[in-house]
Amino acid sequence: MKSLIKPRSTLYLIGVIGFFLSSSISVQAQIKIGVAAPLTGSIQWLGEQQEAGAQKAVDDLNDAGGLLGQEVEIISVDDGCDSDQAKAAAEQLVSQGVVFVDGHMCSSASLAVTEIYQAADIIMISPASTNPRVTDEGGPNVFRVTGRDDQQGAVAGSYLAENYSDARIGIIHDGQAYGQGLAEHTKRTLNEKGVKEILFDAFEPNQLNYLEFADKLVAANVEVLYAGGYIADIALILRLARKGLPDLQLLSGDAVASEDWLDLAGEVGVGTLFTFGPDIRLKPEAASIVAAFREEDAYEPAGYTLYSYAAVQTWAQAVQRAGSLEPQAVIKTLHEGKFDTVLGEISFDQKGDVQGLSNYIWYAFEADRYVPLK
Repeated sequence: MKSLIKPRSTLYLIGVIGFFLSSSISVQAQIKIGVAAPLTGSIQWLGEQQEAGAQKAVDDLNDAGGLLGQEVEIISVDDGCDSDQAKAAAEQLVSQGVVFVDGHMCSSASLAVTEIYQAADIIMISPASTNPRVTDEGGPNVFRVTGRDDQQGAVAGSYLAENYSDARIGIIHDGQAYGQGLAEHTKRTLNEKGVKEILFDAFEPNQLNYLEFADKLVAANVEVLYAGGYIADIALILRLARKGLPDLQLLSGDAVASEDWLDLAGEVGVGTLFTFGPDIRLKPEAASIVAAFREEDAYEPAGYTLYSYAAVQTWAQAVQRAGSLEPQAVIKTLHEGKFDTVLGEISFDQKGDVQGLSNYIWYAFEADRYVPLK
């Protein structure tokens, strides 16, 4: 650990040591924060993005002198994108004495833990949980630096209605908080635009074989498929369905915002369209951080990496302005302030939803990356 003490003389140093010994208070005490992410399982790559963004933010914070004169330490826990495992992970962070949690990634995990953090007076900022209930029901200590699925679904449903009104549209989801919620919001907007899908169905997540489900899509002669869920499942379904539907067009949500999609889906993944927030890598406010990721860490900060960085960055600015780690003071500052982050200048409404970000836009996968849809 880098020393934060810069003694001016031997006598000064002796005085500091004497104070430390008499009071048993460490001048280098660490502030503990949690990173709650899916570090194992089928969406481990999302958790890796989240952990990388948080760690970089903490490293930068400590290199600049720490927070309130103390260094910040990360405690990472694996929530497995599972509600029960998320509760256990949250309790672990509470027992470790964290004051802030960067997380959770999955909406189902976030919905399972908000009461735990509220009871423990721990602030939570999610970089990626998009289900509206996360902030609608989460309490004053819950925030997010990403959008909501009622916004994302509206963009998706409108696009489907405007571009595929004459096509045979299928909408599927994995029955989980994120996937089902996004599919339902997309369907609602599509139907409000006067277009009706020919199939709306759920699949069981984390299966090894989706042949039977893919056969349903083939039997229904689906031409355009909107899928709510995570990429491992969707990639398997697409690969199987394309055997009987070679021209099937896939559209999905922000969970596929990673080049890992192409590793899983292969050639059939090229041409996939999906909604995501603005690509933070292209923002001038993020230029130096993106360069540091690429040059110092040999890491491409795609997907939610920079959103996770911003979660830590925003919390740290609120603590600095409040001049305290006292939860209510920091929460008040978060609700009332504006923060300069890699996302740009952001603020939060009274629910904890981020303000200042552009709405969801469309991206398309090329052979080796995703790019904004022209």
